[in-house]
Amino acid sequence: MSTAPIAPHPVTISFDKFWSWLEAHPNCILRAGTPDAVLFDDEDLHWHFAPAEDGQRIVQLLRGKRLLGELVVAPSAISYVQGAPGESDEEFIFDLFGEVQTRHDALYQFVLSHGFDEADEPKGRRWEH
Repeated sequence: MSTAPIAPHPVTISFDKFWSWLEAHPNCILRAGTPDAVLFDDEDLHWHFAPAEDGQRIVQLLRGKRLLGELVVAPSAISYVQGAPGESDEEFIFDLFGEVQTRHDALYQFVLSHGFDEADEPKGRRWEH
Protein backbone atom coordinates (compact mmCIF):
# COMPACT_ATOMS: atom_id res chain seq x y z
CA MET A 1 0.00 0.00 0.00
CA SER A 2 1.15 3.52 -0.75
CA THR A 3 2.81 5.60 1.95
CA ALA A 4 1.96 8.88 0.20
CA PRO A 5 -0.42 11.08 2.20
CA ILE A 6 -4.09 11.01 1.26
CA ALA A 7 -5.21 14.39 -0.01
CA PRO A 8 -6.73 16.35 2.92
CA HIS A 9 -7.53 19.24 0.58
CA PRO A 10 -9.94 19.61 -2.34
CA VAL A 11 -9.02 17.76 -5.53
CA THR A 12 -10.50 17.89 -9.03
CA ILE A 13 -10.17 14.78 -11.19
CA SER A 14 -11.66 13.28 -14.32
CA PHE A 15 -14.62 10.93 -14.07
CA ASP A 16 -12.66 8.00 -15.55
CA LYS A 17 -9.81 8.37 -13.07
CA PHE A 18 -12.24 8.72 -10.15
CA TRP A 19 -14.37 5.75 -11.22
CA SER A 20 -11.37 3.46 -11.62
CA TRP A 21 -10.19 4.46 -8.15
CA LEU A 22 -13.70 4.14 -6.66
CA GLU A 23 -14.14 0.59 -7.98
CA ALA A 24 -10.99 -0.36 -6.09
CA HIS A 25 -12.40 1.06 -2.82
CA PRO A 26 -15.91 -0.40 -2.38
CA ASN A 27 -15.36 -1.04 1.33
CA CYS A 28 -14.60 2.64 1.89
CA ILE A 29 -17.97 3.99 0.66
CA LEU A 30 -20.07 5.42 3.49
CA ARG A 31 -22.94 6.67 1.34
CA ALA A 32 -23.77 7.45 -2.28
CA GLY A 33 -26.63 9.20 -3.98
CA THR A 34 -28.18 11.93 -6.03
CA PRO A 35 -29.95 15.13 -4.94
CA ASP A 36 -33.14 13.01 -4.74
CA ALA A 37 -32.00 9.82 -2.95
CA VAL A 38 -29.11 8.48 -0.86
CA LEU A 39 -27.93 4.92 -0.14
CA PHE A 40 -26.22 4.40 3.23
CA ASP A 41 -23.63 1.74 3.98
CA ASP A 42 -23.94 -0.64 6.93
CA GLU A 43 -21.87 -3.51 8.32
CA ASP A 44 -23.95 -6.25 6.68
CA LEU A 45 -24.16 -4.53 3.27
CA HIS A 46 -21.73 -4.40 0.37
CA TRP A 47 -21.30 -2.32 -2.79
CA HIS A 48 -21.14 -3.88 -6.25
CA PHE A 49 -20.07 -2.15 -9.50
CA ALA A 50 -21.14 -3.16 -12.98
CA PRO A 51 -21.09 -1.61 -16.45
CA ALA A 52 -24.37 -1.30 -18.32
CA GLU A 53 -24.66 -2.22 -21.99
CA ASP A 54 -25.19 1.43 -22.96
CA GLY A 55 -21.96 2.59 -21.28
CA GLN A 56 -23.56 3.74 -18.05
CA ARG A 57 -22.10 2.60 -14.72
CA ILE A 58 -24.19 0.83 -12.12
CA VAL A 59 -23.50 0.93 -8.37
CA GLN A 60 -25.57 -1.49 -6.32
CA LEU A 61 -26.00 -1.79 -2.57
CA LEU A 62 -26.62 -5.42 -1.59
CA ARG A 63 -27.41 -7.46 1.49
CA GLY A 64 -26.15 -10.90 0.56
CA LYS A 65 -27.58 -11.37 -2.92
CA ARG A 66 -30.60 -9.12 -2.35
CA LEU A 67 -30.55 -5.75 -4.10
CA LEU A 68 -31.47 -2.91 -1.73
CA GLY A 69 -30.79 0.00 -4.06
CA GLU A 70 -28.79 1.12 -7.05
CA LEU A 71 -27.48 4.21 -8.77
CA VAL A 72 -27.10 4.43 -12.52
CA VAL A 73 -24.36 6.90 -13.42
CA ALA A 74 -24.13 8.35 -16.92
CA PRO A 75 -20.42 9.11 -17.55
CA SER A 76 -21.29 11.29 -20.53
CA ALA A 77 -23.18 13.65 -18.19
CA ILE A 78 -20.20 14.14 -15.84
CA SER A 79 -17.86 17.06 -16.56
CA TYR A 80 -15.53 16.50 -13.59
CA VAL A 81 -15.33 15.15 -10.04
CA GLN A 82 -14.42 17.31 -7.07
CA GLY A 83 -13.43 15.83 -3.74
CA ALA A 84 -13.15 17.69 -0.44
CA PRO A 85 -12.95 16.82 3.24
CA GLY A 86 -16.32 16.32 4.92
CA GLU A 87 -17.52 17.67 8.23
CA SER A 88 -15.60 15.02 10.17
CA ASP A 89 -12.10 13.59 9.79
CA GLU A 90 -13.74 10.29 8.86
CA GLU A 91 -15.36 11.33 5.60
CA PHE A 92 -14.35 12.73 2.25
CA ILE A 93 -17.04 13.94 -0.18
CA PHE A 94 -16.82 13.46 -3.94
CA ASP A 95 -19.29 15.45 -6.03
CA LEU A 96 -19.75 14.43 -9.66
CA PHE A 97 -20.56 17.61 -11.55
CA GLY A 98 -22.37 17.91 -14.85
CA GLU A 99 -23.52 20.87 -16.86
CA VAL A 100 -27.25 21.46 -16.49
CA GLN A 101 -28.60 24.38 -18.51
CA THR A 102 -25.26 26.26 -18.42
CA ARG A 103 -24.87 25.70 -14.64
CA HIS A 104 -22.60 23.10 -13.11
CA ASP A 105 -24.53 21.07 -10.55
CA ALA A 106 -23.57 17.98 -8.54
CA LEU A 107 -25.49 15.14 -10.18
CA TYR A 108 -24.14 12.42 -7.87
CA GLN A 109 -22.26 12.29 -4.59
CA PHE A 110 -20.07 9.61 -3.05
CA VAL A 111 -18.82 9.88 0.53
CA LEU A 112 -15.83 7.75 1.42
CA SER A 113 -13.87 7.13 4.60
CA HIS A 114 -10.77 8.75 3.05
CA GLY A 115 -9.66 11.07 0.28
CA PHE A 116 -8.32 10.39 -3.19
CA ASP A 117 -4.67 9.40 -3.43
CA GLU A 118 -3.32 9.34 -6.98
CA ALA A 119 -0.47 7.05 -5.89
CA ASP A 120 -3.07 4.54 -4.64
CA GLU A 121 -3.65 2.91 -8.03
CA PRO A 122 -4.98 -0.66 -7.76
CA LYS A 123 -2.78 -2.14 -10.53
CA GLY A 124 -5.31 -4.89 -11.34
CA ARG A 125 -6.36 -5.76 -7.80
CA ARG A 126 -8.83 -4.43 -5.27
CA TRP A 127 -7.72 -2.64 -2.13
CA GLU A 128 -9.35 -3.55 1.14
CA HIS A 129 -9.42 -0.96 3.95
